[in-house]
Amino acid sequence: MSILIDEKTRVLVQGITGRMGAVQTMHMLKAGTKITAGVTPGRGGARVEGVPVYDSVGEAMAEQEINTSVLFVPAAVAEESCVEAVDAGLKLIILITEHIPTHDTMRIRAYVRNHGATLIGPTTPGVITPGKCKIGIMPAILFTPGPVGIISRSGTMSYEIAGLLSTEGIGQTTVVGMGGDPVVGTSLVELLELFQKDPATRVVVVHGEIGGTQEEKAAAFIRQKKMTKPVIAYMTGKIAPEGSRMGHAGAVFIGKRGAMDNKIRAYQKAGVPIADSPGEIAVLVRKALKA
Repeated sequence: MSILIDEKTRVLVQGITGRMGAVQTMHMLKAGTKITAGVTPGRGGARVEGVPVYDSVGEAMAEQEINTSVLFVPAAVAEESCVEAVDAGLKLIILITEHIPTHDTMRIRAYVRNHGATLIGPTTPGVITPGKCKIGIMPAILFTPGPVGIISRSGTMSYEIAGLLSTEGIGQTTVVGMGGDPVVGTSLVELLELFQKDPATRVVVVHGEIGGTQEEKAAAFIRQKKMTKPVIAYMTGKIAPEGSRMGHAGAVFIGKRGAMDNKIRAYQKAGVPIADSPGEIAVLVRKALKA
């Protein structure tokens, strides 16, 4: 099994005629993703990689089977586009778009939650269930099916961790890029809850970094025995100077808030093994699988 997406997922691409939307539609289709429609206002009637394009989400929903939307739209229209998807009844929104103002993201997240839907992102590389469905920009060649779930605050690290595990013969159930912004649609704890419920996932690898309190909250969740499956952590940003932003908008700490030592101590108290390097992740995962 998996979380969030599988072979039954039917995908709508909002912004499908843009450069990024068109290219990634091609790659998602090659990975086996079932893309049934695209939307770009004013481009209805066109086709991208054989996928029909509509002027609105409502029009697409009226003619195609769709349950998930992935958005490759400009930041200026991201909120409007997410609202349109939710109003049409879609329950999973994967927002790839970067540079969305924080207050816009807060409104998007609230709107999605209030309508019983799930938001992944923004600034996410997407979600992949290897061999079944890829939604986003992840390079499918690095991922293989298996028993390990991966949650990452960094897109690049999600690829690297999955690739390292795959090289060692350890596949993945689902890999989720949370997004690197200060505010994200789905928290680390919420994703851990999903993996906890997934019978196919035996171990979860979490990649974290400086900034925010996602890791501390996850550690508390684990300490409360709400997560019974083994969790392996890997952290980046250990030498980041205070007040500096390291790549992601969410990767900044001021004073003790978001500092690396707080996160490491929290994981240690929760009994979570922390890999010292990417190469050690596979060693810890293999040990957990054998336990």
